This record gives sequence, C-alpha cells and structure tokens, in this order.
Amino acid sequence: MERHLIPLERLPARYAESLAHPPERPVWPLPAATLALLRDGADGLEVLLLQRAPGAAFVPGAWVFPGGRVDLSDADKLLLARLDGLDAEAAARRLDLPWSEPPAVAYYVAALREAFEETGILVARDEEGASPPTAREDPTVDALRDHLMGHRARLHEVLDRLGCRLDGAAVEYMSHWITPEAEPRRFDTRFFAARVRPDARPVVDPREMTAALWITPAAALRRHREGTLPMVFPTLRTLEDLAAHPTVDTALAGLRGRRILAILPRLTLTPTGVVVEVDP
Repeated sequence: MERHLIPLERLPARYAESLAHPPERPVWPLPAATLALLRDGADGLEVLLLQRAPGAAFVPGAWVFPGGRVDLSDADKLLLARLDGLDAEAAARRLDLPWSEPPAVAYYVAALREAFEETGILVARDEEGASPPTAREDPTVDALRDHLMGHRARLHEVLDRLGCRLDGAAVEYMSHWITPEAEPRRFDTRFFAARVRPDARPVVDPREMTAALWITPAAALRRHREGTLPMVFPTLRTLEDLAAHPTVDTALAGLRGRRILAILPRLTLTPTGVVVEVDP
C-alpha cells in the first residue's frame, strides 16, 4: 500500500473542507473522461493544465487536465461515423468494458469533446491530415465551440463545418481513477493522453476555468511542492508518470498496451493535510 501526505497549503481551496463531513453513504460515481494534451517543447514533453474556477463545484481552484462527464450523445452514430483510428470494439477491449452504458468508445469521444470545449483545441484531422486551428486562433472555431457548449450545435455538426474528423489514433488510454468515497461528488474517470501540434494555443472557458498553462511535468510537480500549483492526487500521479518521458513519442509508446487497473484512493483528513492511501 502506498501512503502519501499532501499538506493543506498544497491542496485546492476548500478541498479539505469538503472531506470534513463525508456523506453517510458513498455517492455513486458518474462516468467521466479526462485528456492530457501533450506537445514537445523546448525543454521536452509539455502538458496542458487548466485552473478550475474558484466557484467550481468540483475541486475549485485546482490545476487539472481538461475533462468532464461522459454523455450518451458521445456514442451517437453520426458522431462515431466521424471518428478515425478507433472503433467501438477496439475501445471496449482497451478499456475492458465489453458491456457498458455508456459504451467504452464514448469515454474516448467525451475526452476529445471536453478538451475542445475547455481549451478550444480539437484533436482532429482534415482530408490532408492537418489539425484544425484552435478556438484562440480562429473566430469561426471559437463560435462553433460556443455553439457546442450552448447546445446549439452537436459535435458531428462542428466537425462537418470544419471539414475534419476526430483523430482516435492520436489517443492513448492512460489510467482509471475512481473518486474516493469520502468526497461528496464522485466520478469514475478514464484518463487519456493525446499529442497536439507544438504551436496549439488554448483559450479557456471562463465559466469553468480561469487559466491555462503549458508546462513540463517536472516543473508542474516542483511548483506544486512550492505551494503555487494546487493539485489533487490523480493529477500528481499522472504528472509523475509523464515526467519519466523526454518526448511525446516515448510517452505515448509507453502507454500503448499498458495494463490499466482501477485506482480507488482512500482519504483521511488530518490537522496538517490529507493522507492518501492507494493499493499497489
């Protein structure tokens, strides 16, 4: 068993308070997906982190990867027809979800959709194999993202307008985290990673996020230890895994085919911080 203490000053605001009064019965975790966007920078592999708004319902103020709930629409046939490099059967095998609702492929699509909504970066390819511009780079893409988030457009319609298709081959399954039972909001989250072009410029959704930061995993971990980058344990563990890889190629190659087990941490609130226990 692994045991870690995260000091209070390194945790997101009000996170410890949320653990002080756990629910009498654990809340059922909702299906969710997270995507670590990766690029090769001047100092090696970089990852995109977002800071959640202070008023966010889940881990306010924390630096996280883009992500959110999996919707049934993420498995819509019109949308899956615009997904290259991945099919429902392959997704079910990789996530070990032969029978599930939502289906396994919806977790992949949700990760791509949430990343686009929260960063404006769409992991997709046009007919010539090029990535579409980001929402920060092109007002048309920004408007389409806004329509998607406002439920005035569906993702397959956005893809058609941009003349591109989701790039499922660019995505690798990374880990499986279940929110501890002590927390009032819980998610059953599949973590993924995907490469984006080095000059991809994000723009955050101010309704949920306040800032975006391209940073090497080592620098992010150092800033966390210094108390300037509050994060929760799954993010920290993911950054530790990524810090072992000098490039995006080596990181994605290391993830490809790796056995993934579900991780359900146990949390204990102490006067000095939160103790996290994880079975190996």
